[in-house]
Amino acid sequence: MATHQQAPSIPNLKDRIPKLESRRKRQASGNQIPLPETPSLPSPPDSSTLSFQIPSRRILSSSDHGLFLASPSYNLILAFIFGLSDAVVDTPISAVKDGDCSAPIKTIISILDEAEALVQATPPDEAGGSRFGNKVFRDFLDKAKATSRTWHQRLGISSDAAISEVETYFNQSFGNRARIDYGSGHELNFMIWILCLYQLRVVDKSDFKPLVLRVFMRYLSLMRTIQSTYYLEPAGSHGVWGLDDYQFLPFLFGASQLLHHPYITPLAIHQQLTIEEFGHDYMYLGQVEFVNSTKTVQGLRWHSPMLDDISSAKSWSKIEGGMKRMFVAEVLRKLPVMQHFLFGSLVPAVPGMSTETDVDIAQDGDALESGSIVVEHDGVKHVHQLNSWGDCCGIKVPSAIAAAQAAKKTGAGESLRRIPFD
Repeated sequence: MATHQQAPSIPNLKDRIPKLESRRKRQASGNQIPLPETPSLPSPPDSSTLSFQIPSRRILSSSDHGLFLASPSYNLILAFIFGLSDAVVDTPISAVKDGDCSAPIKTIISILDEAEALVQATPPDEAGGSRFGNKVFRDFLDKAKATSRTWHQRLGISSDAAISEVETYFNQSFGNRARIDYGSGHELNFMIWILCLYQLRVVDKSDFKPLVLRVFMRYLSLMRTIQSTYYLEPAGSHGVWGLDDYQFLPFLFGASQLLHHPYITPLAIHQQLTIEEFGHDYMYLGQVEFVNSTKTVQGLRWHSPMLDDISSAKSWSKIEGGMKRMFVAEVLRKLPVMQHFLFGSLVPAVPGMSTETDVDIAQDGDALESGSIVVEHDGVKHVHQLNSWGDCCGIKVPSAIAAAQAAKKTGAGESLRRIPFD
């Protein structure tokens, strides 16, 4: 007698396939990292107590880094950067007029103007059409360094020892000579240069608003020219900050500018008309516009996914707080970044931190501490963690600016290319 076998039941796939939903619609969990406090900015030191010195690297191990994070210099940097950001809350660039700029501010701007003139007088070598950094950039650096002492004397710094200390940060702010690259570490050097001018009483707190909206904006414009002229590569395979190939501070300062804006929302970075109308007055929008102009694909979601994600924030206060957290977490608290930081008398190291002569770095690969070794890259010896990619050195990446300009020269760059299935 035949028996009938029961047919296997068909699984209910509806219950097994996860529901897909837009990341913008997900309920965001609260940020567990507290908003960093802004320390009180101390008054500049008495110049008679200073013993000027050429800045050098002092963070050569994780213990050195720990000493720095508990030091007055850490608080000084945090107070200065956040103080500048707080000074431009709800303030468009056009709010600062020429009459609002002190004599030192005007001198700094004229110095940056003359630096740009040096770029124009040092055109790149077009031979080869490489999308990597153009070696003529080094000639520009040589010219800027040769003029640096005169520029600092115009700022009222008469001591040769003081100039030698301060100009070190200024000369480091244009990019790396060996790698012909630029990143947010060089941007930080520019801000430390300004901090040194504050420490020397060349500028003071009353200058903070024009320092951001006039001086920093002039520096940003200069660096865009330099990046476009010499095809500077990003200093790292994806940018230290993960926001932009080159800059970070325009996003921190820019979020402060827009903090309580009545109608420009974070989603405005996707609205081309808003960017065109307000990009000249709000550096967050202006930097997004510049980033878009340097890419060969269309859409922030493809070339700048973190900026795209951030645009879903409900308010600029959320973004500003996130930028402050990022500055602390991704720069000051990252050993691969801070091991290149330079300390002198104006931004001093603390007792107990290593010096390059204390640490035997004559032999590459010598172990310093458990999990760290010394390596040499582009003639500079520094610390790598054994379990890392060496984030400080990065991977050589062709300039996106170079790619965009090359496309325009061939007629392929008249409009940005869309990614398939976009």
